[in-house]
Amino acid sequence: MKTRNQFHSFSKSLKNVNKNAKTLFGSIFMASLVLTSCTTNEDPDYFIPAETNATPQEFANIRNQALENITQQFQFNADDGFITLTSSNGVEISIDGNCLTKNGAAITGMVDLEYVEIFEKGNMLTTNKPTMGLMANGDKALLLTGGEFFLEATQDGISLETNCALQLKVPTALTGGTDNTMTLWYGDIDEDGDLTWEEVEGDEPGQENGVFTQGTNYYVMFNQFGWSNIDRFYNDPRPKTTITVAVPAGYHNTNSTVYLSYDGEDSGLARLDSYDPIAGLFSEHYGQIPIGLECHLIFVTEEDGNWKYAIKAVTIAEDGASIFSLSETLIATEAELVQQINFLP
Repeated sequence: MKTRNQFHSFSKSLKNVNKNAKTLFGSIFMASLVLTSCTTNEDPDYFIPAETNATPQEFANIRNQALENITQQFQFNADDGFITLTSSNGVEISIDGNCLTKNGAAITGMVDLEYVEIFEKGNMLTTNKPTMGLMANGDKALLLTGGEFFLEATQDGISLETNCALQLKVPTALTGGTDNTMTLWYGDIDEDGDLTWEEVEGDEPGQENGVFTQGTNYYVMFNQFGWSNIDRFYNDPRPKTTITVAVPAGYHNTNSTVYLSYDGEDSGLARLDSYDPIAGLFSEHYGQIPIGLECHLIFVTEEDGNWKYAIKAVTIAEDGASIFSLSETLIATEAELVQQINFLP
């Protein structure tokens, strides 16, 4: 039988055990809170679902790469005077080196020329260079092209100007044959990187501008570097309408685009350039699309350095609406997507 002293000693030990147990439990509990907090907020191995939608910069990068991939580089000596260069598609580029200036002063020596030519809608799409022309009332409508061109001459990295005409001789076979209604257009790129074509209205004083045909060639005369185009408006007598297009969640006008390919027209590509962030809809809001038109809507974005896209055949109805779902999208390289677009009817 335990004595009173033994009982008190036992009781004291039991209290110490309980106290230690509580202390241990509290330490474990606090440690678990710390670990949970660190795991959720700081541990890089903790799984947080990644955002898979393209960023605006990633989408811009894949377009810029597509443009770089079709850019041709030339070099010539300005001292040689009038020179002619030939592109990969047989376009003859004529420049008078005696007319080139840098910061207003005539130049001598070697000149670098950057040149782009686009004839097919696959390249129009990947480089974001559709054929949308500005109308007299400020609306935009589809153009059919005899070729889109970009020229920039530099010396020691400084852009040059010209005080006389540049000339292109463009085989009409590159865009389906001669069209005598083609005129000259200049391209204006806005702060978002989107291109709009504006028609050059007649000759400027002392300058030569315009397009004329001779045999199986277009001859293009223009007096500035940058984007230029051989174009005319698409013409269809049917009543016109607007359309809207919904795209998958998480995509909008900064990380994706919707284009419109008219069946039977290989030398033009429209773009739905209006976006309603509240409704989440792309639209052609000018009312310039013919009712009854057979065409293909094309949704494009970027994913892991490749193109994510979907193509949908539609017949335009009055105030028509279309929807792209994520399950419809496919992944392609630039070359594969260009081929898909060029093969559209």
